[in-house]
Amino acid sequence: MEMIPSFDGTLLALHRLGAGRPVILLHGLFSSAQMNWMNWGQAQLLADAGFECLMPDLRAHGDSGKPHDPAAYPPDVLARDALALVKALGLTDFDLVGFSLGARTSVRAVINGLRPRRLALGGMGLEGLAGWTGRSAFFTDAIDRFDEVKHGDPAFAAVSFMKTMKVDRVAARLLLQTFSDTPPEALAALTMPTLVVNGDKDRDNGSPDRLAEALPNATLVTVPGTHMSCVTKPELGEAIRDFLLG
Repeated sequence: MEMIPSFDGTLLALHRLGAGRPVILLHGLFSSAQMNWMNWGQAQLLADAGFECLMPDLRAHGDSGKPHDPAAYPPDVLARDALALVKALGLTDFDLVGFSLGARTSVRAVINGLRPRRLALGGMGLEGLAGWTGRSAFFTDAIDRFDEVKHGDPAFAAVSFMKTMKVDRVAARLLLQTFSDTPPEALAALTMPTLVVNGDKDRDNGSPDRLAEALPNATLVTVPGTHMSCVTKPELGEAIRDFLLG
């Protein structure tokens, strides 16, 4: 692991695996590179196919900086971090993969000027981009009611995952306030070949079919699992690998 300073000096933890064509992998909300990409073999599968997996922990996650100063969380901060990482690494020809919040961050980064050769969006639907403020409010509420959420509460799964990941709730709450909605017309900027890949039981972020239809150059693939379980199955990594090799 290495630490890369972002645009404002906040340190981003970067994990690497493999050698070859660079692919940036961005993990989901409250997760980490280790949990999302390494624990279940997804990164190893890509490394075995000839890719160098570049896996940052997002700001306020994993081993990256978790500042408590609101000034460290301007709008689109995660997209700005992604652009800063690509610049720091000197990447000019690379692929970009994101899952859930990582997919949303990938979209925002491309809209803000990042130009990967190929783009893969996992666990994401059109409503998860266009209606993200509602999802953000759900997770903010889960943080605010953290100690009182019981089994059966709609926020129980989110709170349980936050406990497992030992999430810094102050930093996470500040981060949630940096997100804005992405209207469907803004997706015209995503002109590169794009994979939309979702679990067959995953509609947490809306319709992947509608997202694929809204993108200029998209391929839709369905893999087994829910939003949480599909990352544990090899089919997700295989779909991403086959798309990047295609």
